[in-house]
Amino acid sequence: MRLERLRLENYRNYERLDLVFDGLLHLFVGRNAQGKTNLLEAIHVLALARSHRTHADEDLVRWGSETAAVAGIVERAKGELQLELAVSRAGKKAKANGLERRKLSEYVGSFNVVLFAPEDLNLVKGAPGVRRRFLDMELGQAFPVYLRELSQYQRLLRQRNRLLRQYAGRPVPSGLLDVFSEQLAAVGVKVMLKRQGFIKKLSRWASDIHERMTGGAERLDVRYLPSLELDAEGDEDAAFRRFMVKLSQMREEELRRCVTLVGPHRDDLAFSVNGVDVQAFGSQGQQRTVALSLKLAEIELIAEETGEYPILLLDDVLSELDRFRRSRLIEAFRGRIQTFVTATSLEGLDFRSTAGATLYCVEAGRVRPAAEGEI
Repeated sequence: MRLERLRLENYRNYERLDLVFDGLLHLFVGRNAQGKTNLLEAIHVLALARSHRTHADEDLVRWGSETAAVAGIVERAKGELQLELAVSRAGKKAKANGLERRKLSEYVGSFNVVLFAPEDLNLVKGAPGVRRRFLDMELGQAFPVYLRELSQYQRLLRQRNRLLRQYAGRPVPSGLLDVFSEQLAAVGVKVMLKRQGFIKKLSRWASDIHERMTGGAERLDVRYLPSLELDAEGDEDAAFRRFMVKLSQMREEELRRCVTLVGPHRDDLAFSVNGVDVQAFGSQGQQRTVALSLKLAEIELIAEETGEYPILLLDDVLSELDRFRRSRLIEAFRGRIQTFVTATSLEGLDFRSTAGATLYCVEAGRVRPAAEGEI
């Protein structure tokens, strides 16, 4: 899979941009706050119809404009794909090969990307919400139906929480909360079982990659921590019954706190290295190695599920890694995955790793090919 062309209009600090890409490695160099991250974010938005940096669509629209547009041409094994995404304060409109997709879940999944940014190094030691977001974004690419179920679950969760607030401190009318609970549980178990299956596959890849990165000295284990017990076989009926029992047990506490306390919105992940909890007791180097292993595992898992390698976006992350981890990352993508990299300079980068790269200068929302010897 390759991105052959990217066009932006009124996106962040870009008034207009039209880039054609030839080759596998593209390196964008410039000072901070010039638009490098915006560029990689735009590719990410083109693929997933959402930003990794903000939940507010209006943040993507250039100051003084009503609508931002992102468009691209993607070459896939199945043939060329033209994608268009218009973003405004009213929402998003997506097209694939000229046909409008009414649901974004019908749009996402045709163009796959893996983004690695400095904040992803907090994947291990950060808050549970960071890990749930990681799960949702990667699962949605490989299994678009997951996005529909997740969206349905989030809508039901909002409705149930609204009901709990409405009757705070008072008895809820007989049967009303049960109806919401049944609907929530029915969709919630689908989300959790897909997460369970995904983590099993991801753990296999991440463990193998981590073992190779550490020369066989460390064994990584990634575990899914759902908010209720799930069968190893993924029995949906049994999970639904457990979900309902847990909701019943937590009812008084939920009414007191006016919030749903059971479900995939309370899930988490756990990481251990050689049996030791790396989140609590691992060194910063170990935590970063685990985060890197997870990102590299994403690439392999998406390729396994879709039959094609995704595009890799590295947003100023190479400077955050030491020489050993940087070289491991470069080895993983060199020569086989189209990669877009941002950096403030080439200092500290292995010259051999950038050989054959197309170099660009980014300044004040403008991108141009770098002259020979310029950077």
